[in-house]
Amino acid sequence: MKNIVKRTTLIVRDIETSAHWYSEVMGMTRYYDNEIVLSGNGMAAGKAGDRTHLVIMQADDPVIGMIGLLQWVEPELPAPTEIPTGVTYGNPTFVVASDDVSEAHRRAEKLGTHIHAQPHEWSVEGADGELKCFLGVSLFDPDGYFYELNQLLASKPMTDEDPS
Repeated sequence: MKNIVKRTTLIVRDIETSAHWYSEVMGMTRYYDNEIVLSGNGMAAGKAGDRTHLVIMQADDPVIGMIGLLQWVEPELPAPTEIPTGVTYGNPTFVVASDDVSEAHRRAEKLGTHIHAQPHEWSVEGADGELKCFLGVSLFDPDGYFYELNQLLASKPMTDEDPS
């Protein structure tokens, strides 16, 4: 059996604010934009007949890595009073490979994004045993979904040998 995760759909308060954020900060483009009337079968929210607005934002890959933004139109879905600024059970952590973390950070700050961690260098041993070095920034989208953006800086073999 083969399964491919193509898209994650997020419930949002304001579809245009969210779509703008994903375009500006993540560099994504609109792939789909339409109203959907729920059947009551597939989605574990709302009920049959609810009108929603779905915008799907696409990253560079034409099949995977899409983010769906879903807003209830009629009836409106009551939003939590506080936007999350932390991650716990039931909250996803999105990890994004970026080619320009500093620019994404600049754009995020310009939009008033909650930044959890400013751009910083870090490293980890990769699955291949090599040391992977990154520039990363951690932030939340307008609805409190958490993103870790990482820009690969270098790869070095893990060794105990002195390089001199």
